Amino acid sequence: MTDQSAPLMLFNSLTRALEPFVPVHPGEARVYSCGPTVYNYPHIGNMRAYVFADVLGRTLSWKGYALTHVINITDVGHLTDDADAGEDKLEKAARANAQSIWDIARHYTQAYWADIDALGIRQPAHWSIATDYVPAMIEFAQSIADKHCYELPGGLYFDVSTVADYGKLARAATDEGEGRIEQVEGKRHQADFAIWRKTPPGETRQMEWDSPWGRGAPGWHLECSVMSGKLLGFPFDIHTGGIDHREIHHPNEIAQNQAFCCAGSLADPANSGARMWMHNNFLVERSGKMSKSSGEFLRLQLLIDRGYHPLAYRLMCLSAHYRSELEFSWEGLGAALTRLKRMVMAVAQLKERAEEGVDTSAWRSHAKLAPLVERFDAAVSEDLNTAVALTVLDEAVALKKIDPALKLAAITAFDAVLGLNLLTLDRTALRLRPKAATITEDEIAQRIAARQEARAAKDFARSDALRDELAAEGVDVMDGDPLGWDWRLG
Repeated sequence: MTDQSAPLMLFNSLTRALEPFVPVHPGEARVYSCGPTVYNYPHIGNMRAYVFADVLGRTLSWKGYALTHVINITDVGHLTDDADAGEDKLEKAARANAQSIWDIARHYTQAYWADIDALGIRQPAHWSIATDYVPAMIEFAQSIADKHCYELPGGLYFDVSTVADYGKLARAATDEGEGRIEQVEGKRHQADFAIWRKTPPGETRQMEWDSPWGRGAPGWHLECSVMSGKLLGFPFDIHTGGIDHREIHHPNEIAQNQAFCCAGSLADPANSGARMWMHNNFLVERSGKMSKSSGEFLRLQLLIDRGYHPLAYRLMCLSAHYRSELEFSWEGLGAALTRLKRMVMAVAQLKERAEEGVDTSAWRSHAKLAPLVERFDAAVSEDLNTAVALTVLDEAVALKKIDPALKLAAITAFDAVLGLNLLTLDRTALRLRPKAATITEDEIAQRIAARQEARAAKDFARSDALRDELAAEGVDVMDGDPLGWDWRLG
């Protein structure tokens, strides 16, 4: 962007304020995002966090920063209760499925990566796998153990009283969060947490390592401190995650970072390890199918099985501010799919009309486009206001009396931030077959051909009957549309 672009303002959860983005390293942006624990498929609420982090990264690129983005894969250490209690999620899943824990982690990592790709999320600079960093975790723990930790029979625990401002990130929910923390005999403070867990006597884990505190495994909080520090250096620019991390996981990360860096109070946010902490709000689903404990929870594949393209879900996420709750409904997803189809159709028509060889280098300063560029930049610069940015994109698509190639240049730039793949997405790719559909595409083609013959013969009763038969099978006939037909989604 030019020097005249709006300053990038982002909401820092640590200070509870909108702040200008000022990079630690001039011209660079270093971002760490808490990734999945790969014991099960991610649900669509989980994936909202990565759409948000992706838009943040794309916005930083739009603003001209060289981005280094890290997302971790937690394949050990995350317990069944996010509040630092229970057993390791991977160990439990491996036993339940009678599989190697490594096979469980590999399978669900690949499934997560498939969802990342389907949602148009850019690849980060690094996928950091927790088990690759266990020696570094032990070194980190050793460096802080004398001043900040103590041993119990269960492992090495962090004493939260040894750092300033513990829990500042957690807002007023600290009391609620402490009520969810594991009760362990001998802990000095209720909020103290394990950074190394010993394998209980008589038990054997599939993932365990030797350490100065006994054979065992690292705590979940330790992993992120080590991987973010190793790959990005302390302090780095932005740490992202879901709002559920704000009460326990991220305060514990911050405490470890303070101890490791010998940092002072959180009056200086950089002492937390990152200058900014950003959190997306929940995706709300009223039927209760957002929880993995419900069995058939809402996975991206379920949306696909119902005939909804994954990018319709991305568009649905972009239609709300990342810090607002977003209610999921099939009606809302259907509206997003319709909106996406209209965009794709409009861009396809522009591509057909655009002449080759047109100089589009000055599209930003074009009389009709420049105001849209300014408004789009202002929207994403105001804490990633994608809902407003989408309306500007709609206006760019609808703009009249302008060279198609210039319009495409603007749309391409806007879409580089929003990530809807409008220049490459084909309308037919949005026509996904619902899993429940019984009619074949050949049968659809035969009935549409028969209907066209009936219409040509002015046999409108037969034509209407064939249309109604197709509708009963979940197929909408679209007269006058080049696509011809589409699935009717329930």
